[in-house]
Amino acid sequence: MKTYEQVLEELRERKDEKFRLFNERIVNVPSGSSIGVRTPLLRAYAKEFLKQEDFSFDALFSFPNEVYEVRLLKCLCVGYEKVPYARLVSLIGSCVPILDGWAVCDLFCSTLKVFKKHREEFLPEIQKYLDRGTEFSQRFALILLLGCYMEKSCLPVIFRALDIVDTRPYYTYMGAAWLLAEVLVKFYEDGVQYLKTGMLDARTKAKAITKARESFRLTQEQKNFLKSLKNG
Repeated sequence: MKTYEQVLEELRERKDEKFRLFNERIVNVPSGSSIGVRTPLLRAYAKEFLKQEDFSFDALFSFPNEVYEVRLLKCLCVGYEKVPYARLVSLIGSCVPILDGWAVCDLFCSTLKVFKKHREEFLPEIQKYLDRGTEFSQRFALILLLGCYMEKSCLPVIFRALDIVDTRPYYTYMGAAWLLAEVLVKFYEDGVQYLKTGMLDARTKAKAITKARESFRLTQEQKNFLKSLKNG
């Protein structure tokens, strides 16, 4: 398999310096800790990287994690590789500890659409990452719920997660607010009921209301009612 140095060289061939300067501010990584590869190019690179005859996740995960694109490459390869479910769960367990920013976390979750077919099976893992209580283990669980469990039948699962999540870390707080805001937009009555009775803290509920009121999918009447709940 390609070495770490070869991977860095190939990623540098795809760099966009203006994008690097912009993206480092957006994804909140230290200046100079990324190469500047746009996400569509990195996704395409990950898919090609997996085609190597001697590809090995063990080798890939031995690469250092200092570079943003390398961390994301590991997660994308896990998301794109077709492996048995149990192996996928194990690989995800190797990825979650390297999630140290919203961008790698959320892009990883967006690549795991396969879990729409494994919702029930993966619920214990969702609970595990919530219980772990770290900022990005929790955000991972919340954003995966948003991407793969946003159906009416899954609302009890979502509400239970919101009831127990620790929203003191900023990116967990924002993930919980985003998840609840999406519930309010897609399942308004259920979301309003949760605002009234759910155990999520008031600050995060208020942020969810703010985000939901920005949506074009709610009526002005609905937005006004949400505002009354926020101010009440």
